[in-house]
Amino acid sequence: MNKAELIAAVAEKSGASKKVAADVINAALAVTEGAVKKGDSVVITGFGSLKVATRGARTGRNPKTGESIKIPAKKVVKFKAGKALAEAVR
Repeated sequence: MNKAELIAAVAEKSGASKKVAADVINAALAVTEGAVKKGDSVVITGFGSLKVATRGARTGRNPKTGESIKIPAKKVVKFKAGKALAEAVR
C-alpha cells in the first residue's frame, strides 16, 4: 500500500473526503518526523514505536576487492511492532 492508497482507505473508512484524510495523514507524519528528529520516541499503543538508535562504527569489507573499510557510526530509526500488530500478522 502506498501513500495515495492509504489516504483513499482512510477517507473511505472514516467517511471524510480524500482532502481531509490527506491533511490528517500528512500532519501526523510531520509530527512523527519532528519528534523522531529531536530524538524523542513515538509510541502508538497497539501499533508500535519508533525511536532513534545509534549504530556503532564497525569494520566492513569491500566485496569486490576484499579490502577492509571503516564504516562510521550513525543514527538510525528503529520500529518495533506493538503486541496487537504483531499478533495480527501471525
